[in-house]
Amino acid sequence: MRILVVDDEPSIIDALRPVLQSLGHDVVEAANGKQALEAIAASHIDLVLLDLGLPDADGIELIPTIKRTAKAALIVISARHLEKDKVRALDEGADDYVDKPFSLGELLARIRVAGRRLAEQSGGAVVKYVSDDLVLDIAKREVILMDEPIRLSPKEFALFELLARNSGQIVTQRQMMIAGWSTPTVDGQYLRSYIAMLREKLEEDPSDPELILTEPGVGYRLNAELTPSS
Repeated sequence: MRILVVDDEPSIIDALRPVLQSLGHDVVEAANGKQALEAIAASHIDLVLLDLGLPDADGIELIPTIKRTAKAALIVISARHLEKDKVRALDEGADDYVDKPFSLGELLARIRVAGRRLAEQSGGAVVKYVSDDLVLDIAKREVILMDEPIRLSPKEFALFELLARNSGQIVTQRQMMIAGWSTPTVDGQYLRSYIAMLREKLEEDPSDPELILTEPGVGYRLNAELTPSS
């Protein structure tokens, strides 16, 4: 992928550049919002890593423009840890949000997820999402865990399908509510109840979930690297 790193901290870019290049990615750099938009106008970008605290712009306000013009995946990398910043960034169109300071391994995993989604979008219809232990078959509307079929209600399936399509990435409560109830104004307790039911069916220990993780105040994340399959 061609990855645009937008950050005014040279140390961040200097740390990411050699790692991303060693994995075969092209790296484009920008220290502010103006340079980021110029880079997007100058060449095709597949993925943007965006800091929010830029010297000439609020990164959140750049997200809609970047998504509209670049049509790229976008991962926010920011020291802003407040729920309202994360929710706003995701609602504006960010695909994921990583807190600074970040683990390089975690960031690379998020980048792999973004790469799979780009491949999915360019590769046609997806029928299945699979990992070593888990299969989501959209066509048959079934979930198989450890070779055992798991019976889900239509609403449970809709919520789990959304998580699977975005495996490894944050899905906001608003997105979950729209997927399950076609409106973002549902009482949050309904969503929490359905997540609890999914955990009862899919987690070895629902009280200590490892598959469906809660991002406090923001939403949920499916902690599995599912590969799309047609």
